[in-house]
Amino acid sequence: MTELAFRSAVDLARMIRDREIGCLELLEHYLGRIERFDGKINAVVVRDFEAARRRAGEADAALARGEAWGPLHGLPITVKESYDVAGLRSTWGYPPARDNVAAADAVVVERLKRAGAVLMGKTNVPLLLGDFQSYNEIYGTTGNPWDLARTPGGSSGGGAAALAAGLTALESGSDIGGSIRNPAHFCGVYGLKPTWGVVPLRGHALAGVAPADVSVVGPLGRAAEDLALALDIVAGPDELQAAGWRLELPAPAARRLRDFRVAVWLDQPGYEVAPEVRQRLEAAVAAVERAGARVDRAARPGFDVERAYDAYLRLFMAVIMARRPPDVYERAVEEAKSLAPDAPRYAAARTRATALAHREWLALNEERTRLRWAWHAFFRDVDVLLCPISPVTAFPHDHSPIEERTLAVGGRRVPFSDQLFWAGLTGVAYLPSTVAPVGPAASGLPVGIQIVGPELGDRTTIEFARLLADEIGGFRSPPGY
Repeated sequence: MTELAFRSAVDLARMIRDREIGCLELLEHYLGRIERFDGKINAVVVRDFEAARRRAGEADAALARGEAWGPLHGLPITVKESYDVAGLRSTWGYPPARDNVAAADAVVVERLKRAGAVLMGKTNVPLLLGDFQSYNEIYGTTGNPWDLARTPGGSSGGGAAALAAGLTALESGSDIGGSIRNPAHFCGVYGLKPTWGVVPLRGHALAGVAPADVSVVGPLGRAAEDLALALDIVAGPDELQAAGWRLELPAPAARRLRDFRVAVWLDQPGYEVAPEVRQRLEAAVAAVERAGARVDRAARPGFDVERAYDAYLRLFMAVIMARRPPDVYERAVEEAKSLAPDAPRYAAARTRATALAHREWLALNEERTRLRWAWHAFFRDVDVLLCPISPVTAFPHDHSPIEERTLAVGGRRVPFSDQLFWAGLTGVAYLPSTVAPVGPAASGLPVGIQIVGPELGDRTTIEFARLLADEIGGFRSPPGY
């Protein structure tokens, strides 16, 4: 029965439809695993087990009557703590919001339920979703199932850990600075950062209904097929646009690896990756070449990389810092006036972004739109770009002040914020990215590769990940679970 927990969501949903397993039976299997293993991992931090049992029982009864609720009928799932779920706490790990209980489901949650899913609970996050780790004062620290002394990533770290340990069948996370992609890489699972705007954000906020710039919500799973299934369910316009807009994502650019045009960008001066990560990425690229794909290691989009990264940092930080209390904003306005030209890059971007005037944001948005056009031109000649998502494998828990942290990359220490580079390079331009596991590093820790496509090319990135798994294998479960 242990193997059952690590099956793909697609396989499990089929088993339910074919009556190979009951909805309640599968739910109890996952609940039993949560009770057994999650005490040490601390991934599923908001639990709604009794409601899940009622719904699973109803799902079994519906099947007995010949009724099918949808493609996820009876499938046990979890979602990130930051999603609103009616009747459950939604705190973003922020102590002042400790008692915040959602009145209604987020759009994504509503769509997953409508597709038949059985929601077991919600998974852990960092404070205000602002870290590459997942810990906070309300729920505590989540460990990586591959090594509990290490982080599962963030901010969708609880969900990635739950998938890796076989505690859930499917997860939904969010991403603005790698928050789906980084945990997928650290935990050895699949994650999709959709094209911005493809999946409605409503219900993924502590307050307000306006969608945040750069930020997206999307699925994590143990197979590329799970991402495709979930995307079909959650994508599409929100109610405000639904009367007049329809989403028709293009089909994958190719159905065989040998028919793909592949650009490879594995290094960038100043943002190198650790040798053990680079080794696995190179092995994946070699497999793609052996499969016959046309690989171009020199192709690059036509823009200045450092300027693009600066634009990303300011746009990204403007969203992140808008979540902070008013006094933080007021202090940043004063600090921004006296920032030295050579002030540390990340700290300076944070201060300037916090105090950003609308006129400045419009100028940054103009620059970002030019980047989008540059990427559009780039993807006329290639179908996908392969690049890293993080310079390192999962690192030990570090709860020191974020501005004091560093990472060990190839024998040298680099700023903790360097993890944002490969996420922001494509994220600033709204591009879709799928992270796929490409095998363990020499340390035994997972490594993921980032598969980037053109705007609205989400299905192309997912299909490439699926085909890559056929060549080199996909998800591997950590030992001991």
